[in-house]
Amino acid sequence: MAVQRTFVMIKPDGVRRGLIGEIISRFERRGMKIVAMKMVKMDRALAERLYEEHKGKGFFEELISYVTSGPVVAMVIEADEAVSVVRKMIGATDPKEALPGTIRGDYALSKAENVIHASDSPEKASREISIFFKENEVITA
Repeated sequence: MAVQRTFVMIKPDGVRRGLIGEIISRFERRGMKIVAMKMVKMDRALAERLYEEHKGKGFFEELISYVTSGPVVAMVIEADEAVSVVRKMIGATDPKEALPGTIRGDYALSKAENVIHASDSPEKASREISIFFKENEVITA
């Protein structure tokens, strides 16, 4: 197993609904380490950088509008195989397909408002972390 870092973001609906502590505690109880965290209100430019792969898709404007609608909590999580473990913990994008016990399975209200975002590959994690955090903002053990 390899220690990895991944990017996780609690989306505006998760922040609005008071789920920050619950979500963070799930990662911590799993033995994962939060090495950077901040609450930010994304502007359009930042949201477009994060979701640039979806530019031109039908849901892009709705996604940008949603993620800029309120504050988000951006985090860097470190653990063995962090990317795949976090993805399993958050569950499928569509809450109807997300298993009970996953974050989305327990809390997501719709495919659009699904509480949380997490990188789906080590390369994306690196890119997404760099969008939100400077090197000196991430704790090194």
